[in-house]
Amino acid sequence: MRETSSRLLSLLALMQSRPAWPGSELAERLGVSTRTIRNDIDRLRELGYPVDATRGAAGYYQLGVGAKLPPLLLDDEEAVAVAVGLRTGAGVSGMEESSGRALAKLEQVLPHRLRRQVNAIHTTLSKGPDNTGSNVPDPEIDPAVVTTIAAAIRDEHYLRFDYAVPGQESSAASLPLLVEPYRLMSWQRYWYLAARDEAGEWRTYRVDWMDLRMATGRKYKPRPMPDGDYTNFVMRDVATAGWKVHARITVYASAEEVLARIHAAVGIVESVDDTTCVLVTGAESLEVVAVYIGMLGLDFHVTAPQALVDHLKVIGERYLLAIQP
Repeated sequence: MRETSSRLLSLLALMQSRPAWPGSELAERLGVSTRTIRNDIDRLRELGYPVDATRGAAGYYQLGVGAKLPPLLLDDEEAVAVAVGLRTGAGVSGMEESSGRALAKLEQVLPHRLRRQVNAIHTTLSKGPDNTGSNVPDPEIDPAVVTTIAAAIRDEHYLRFDYAVPGQESSAASLPLLVEPYRLMSWQRYWYLAARDEAGEWRTYRVDWMDLRMATGRKYKPRPMPDGDYTNFVMRDVATAGWKVHARITVYASAEEVLARIHAAVGIVESVDDTTCVLVTGAESLEVVAVYIGMLGLDFHVTAPQALVDHLKVIGERYLLAIQP
């Protein structure tokens, strides 16, 4: 009976992983006969799971739509991803109550080890404000990397990793970095880590540029950031050094007026006089920078980088052509 129950759970997990399964493929995956699969399908139906069957040489089984939602089987990574997503949804207007209920139900049945992972990510994660979108593809992040970093923050363990910035040469003989991790942050589709390096300086690292080494297991004595504002630190650090494109833009308006139109941490605003300031900002592409400074609604002048100057010339000419009779 125990073997049958275990096989039924495995069968259900497979059927929930994709829409359709030939009986022969299910039998091969579970190491049983097709007759056993037919019997197990009947057992699932008796338990209230609607299973549709298509007969013939190209026949297959698939979970149907029932009158009520059946239990859903998730693997470890899926359970953590759903829980973290629900916690994020709990802060979305109109979804707070339903997200909270769903999260409570899920966390009630999560194993202790997975609950610790979810709590680690939740307690170590900040989120920056959304900004202009772009056509730059999202970086691929291994969920195991995020959960490992979050666990290191939670347990106050040193983190060791190799760090490679695209487009910059790195020495194969260089030693991995060793840092005190303090805060994860999700901002504009990217993940960042705020950490203190071996020299005691605060640094920001992009998670998709990190290659984690073996866990150190060594505890550090926490020395948190004095004001605890990791979000603004990461955003300001990224705006000045963490983007692929950086720009210093002269804006013909006061620093106060520019700051009133942007998030203070998206860039650094340097006052020149009562009617002029310099905005130091950046993004992942020239297109995003161009759109962003255009949305200020203020006059500005750009001299560097040259690639941005050239791009603005193209856009300007395109807009002028668009309004010619």
